[in-house]
Amino acid sequence: MAVTVAARGTRTAGIAKILRERKPLALGAALLLIIVILCVFAPVFAPYDPNKLSIANRLIAPGADHLFGTDEFGRDVFTRAIYAGRTSLMIGATATIFASVIGIALGLVAGFFRRTDVVIARVIDAMMAFPDILLAIALVAALGPSAATVIVALGIVYTPRLARIVRASTFVIRELPYVEAARALGVPTWRILYRHVLRNLLSVIMVQATFIFAYAMLAEASLTFLGVGVSPDIPTWGTMISAGRQYVGQADWMTVFPGLAIILSVMSLQLVGDGLRDLLDPRLRKDL
Repeated sequence: MAVTVAARGTRTAGIAKILRERKPLALGAALLLIIVILCVFAPVFAPYDPNKLSIANRLIAPGADHLFGTDEFGRDVFTRAIYAGRTSLMIGATATIFASVIGIALGLVAGFFRRTDVVIARVIDAMMAFPDILLAIALVAALGPSAATVIVALGIVYTPRLARIVRASTFVIRELPYVEAARALGVPTWRILYRHVLRNLLSVIMVQATFIFAYAMLAEASLTFLGVGVSPDIPTWGTMISAGRQYVGQADWMTVFPGLAIILSVMSLQLVGDGLRDLLDPRLRKDL
């Protein structure tokens, strides 16, 4: 028990030291944690019902009663912003998981098995030739607008990004002596891929996943703003901005605050991604 407590204390002290030395990483992690807590525990922090209409209170400017003001139906913008964050974060996280699972599988197969590389590499290149937002619009239009199809579309769009990185890294790891030794000893291929290849790619995957998360949230907001994303009945930061554009001249807070939520979320993910990249790069962590 004493050893476990000491180990936990050492680990906590190590994490605290890293956060002190990597201030951008600490700032991004703290900001992201605050946003996630606000969104996940929205019923605790929300002062009003997000869907309750109050025409008498429509388009009230930010103040003591309504921190972020009200929208065209008298709904509290702060309440809707933190509830909308749930959906936006869920879509971004799920699309990232989707892209990571498929991208890792394709990258490992293409990088480890030479015969499959030509086909998979050409598919990856073909998909990356299309602009992200145009490919996402085409996929959502083909599948039909809904939260599920947005997740699938964004997952497909960002799969090549991770697959390409995993493929390139697998090329290098495949030729290393310990992988050749494992082959010579007759270790099963699946075990080599898991223990010797995938585990050495975790740092690269983690960093890239944070960037994909940020890109997916931006893409979701863009799709919804263009009217081909999530249904307007489902509150997301993108739907809030889309609804508020009609009232920019008289109630700019309807678009400003959801826009700030997107900016802060994406910025925090970028800071975490950059911090993890610097932290996990052996050339940059000699002082740790």
